[in-house]
Amino acid sequence: MSLRLNFKKARNFIFAVIIISISFVGGYYLGVQGYKAEVTKTLEVTISRQIPLDKNVDFTLFWQVWDTVSSKYFDKTKLDPTQMVYGAVSGMVSSIGDPYTMFLPPTQNKIVNENLNGNFEGVGISIGYREGTLAVLSPLPESPAEKSGVKAGDYIVHIKDERKNIDTDSSKMALDLAVAYIRGSAGSKVTLTLIRDGNTEPIIVDLIRAKLEVPSLNLTWVGDNSNIANIQISTFGAETPKEWDKAVRQITDRKDVAGIIIDLRNNGGGYMQDAIDIASDFVPYGKTIVIQENGNGTKQNYKSQKSPRLLSYKTVVLVNKWSASASEILAGALRDISDIKLIGDKSFGKGTIQEPIDIAGGSGIHITTARWLTPNGTWVHDKGLTPDKEIVNEDVTNDLQLKTAIEYFK
Repeated sequence: MSLRLNFKKARNFIFAVIIISISFVGGYYLGVQGYKAEVTKTLEVTISRQIPLDKNVDFTLFWQVWDTVSSKYFDKTKLDPTQMVYGAVSGMVSSIGDPYTMFLPPTQNKIVNENLNGNFEGVGISIGYREGTLAVLSPLPESPAEKSGVKAGDYIVHIKDERKNIDTDSSKMALDLAVAYIRGSAGSKVTLTLIRDGNTEPIIVDLIRAKLEVPSLNLTWVGDNSNIANIQISTFGAETPKEWDKAVRQITDRKDVAGIIIDLRNNGGGYMQDAIDIASDFVPYGKTIVIQENGNGTKQNYKSQKSPRLLSYKTVVLVNKWSASASEILAGALRDISDIKLIGDKSFGKGTIQEPIDIAGGSGIHITTARWLTPNGTWVHDKGLTPDKEIVNEDVTNDLQLKTAIEYFK
């Protein structure tokens, strides 16, 4: 009797969740890339659980399956109404066919938020899709993944974690689920099977997760006289503005700076506003840095709103095929506005904008709400940015792209 009552309550709850999700699909925001926006909305809506907002939607099939499973499945201990709700909502969102539009249960939503804050436990890799297959976008410096030889571009074909009872191929696996499988508490082990370009056999690596506190930005000095600022930006996260300001002060405090290299290689993106703010230090005040185009065709220009601190410095940008989203916004803006040259490989090509919405209970939805264009009106989606000087790093021990950037200042 109590089990039946629980399922009736769950039935009402899932109905409300589905309707709430549908009603906010047209939401508007500025978040970019799989790791997403500067401010997160929270859905707290009082709504009738009896009458669908769209009366043309027939939920008969859904409830028939729900009632059949809840009444006939032989092992009632396996029926978790909350997980059934999450599964149903996740299926609804994934049916759109957009890998960047996703429903995140509480655990996965917490992981995404931790990524942007720069403090988390895991193996230290950014993952995404390469030609439709789960792949490593970049290993974080000094992370368990980097120390074990995991490289950007490695396909992740299998994930195994005995503690979590996971032993599965990654084919057609949702990004949020893959993150949840690979992520875990410090000291625990996950085994990844990788396929690497040029290797005929799979690579199996055992990774011991660790607590990671990773800065989003690192400034080093390169060149014969160590007077070229090399700013490596690994992501655009919560701490990036503070780290950027510190780097700018270090550059402007020196009198012998020959130039600036902005290294966006293996940067999968993050907060769009971070990219706009950084670009604003290299372009005149009031210039359009990125154009947002919504589903109804309306456009909004986001412009530089501050006096540029680095406008007078000779600058180049390094990109590669894992430079995506907010990275491409920054690189595209600097080239379109100030003719700053791009060096490296063609970039990833992600030109859509996601709105992250937190739902009461800790879950979240990321919805593609718009696309973005460079100041000249270029949409990079699935095409990427072609560098002014294309250089491929064929030998990981010899960074030809960085060497070419350094030569640019001579």
